[in-house]
Amino acid sequence: MSQQQVVEDIVREVLKSMLAAPQAGEAPPLPAAAGGLNPERDYPLSGKRPELLKTPTGKSLADITLAKVLKDEVKAEDVRITPETLKMQAEIADGVNRNQFGDNLRRAAELTAVPDQRILEIYNALRPYRSTEPELLAIADELETKYNARQNAAIVREAAAVYRRRNRLRAE
Repeated sequence: MSQQQVVEDIVREVLKSMLAAPQAGEAPPLPAAAGGLNPERDYPLSGKRPELLKTPTGKSLADITLAKVLKDEVKAEDVRITPETLKMQAEIADGVNRNQFGDNLRRAAELTAVPDQRILEIYNALRPYRSTEPELLAIADELETKYNARQNAAIVREAAAVYRRRNRLRAE
């Protein structure tokens, strides 16, 4: 059994237990929106709805095989996740009342447009005492205008305000 299959089995079991009985004080799972994804019917997407999944280069899951990797026909950019896949996973999470997780996946979808090196720079800039408030606000503006990452921009603006209140900004 491959590592991916093991992870999918674990997630499937967790999902089954979440769907089986609501936790104390928790509402039962919401039905899927009309025409939307249904966790019971569609999860995991790779097993039950593989036709929905495409790589950023347009390859299907069937196009990603070990043989093709060994022949150098599959590159790193062929196996990166797409914003569409993350949004579908968010819809599945919402369908089992895991809205915070769904929101995290939507924010991750926004960040797929940001180059990896820039993500690391932003991560370091968000550490306490590493940036001034104007620098953090400039990052937020960049996320919003250059990458259309509005939710992430809002979080950076919130971080700037919290750092100001808690005196965690780098001195100007």
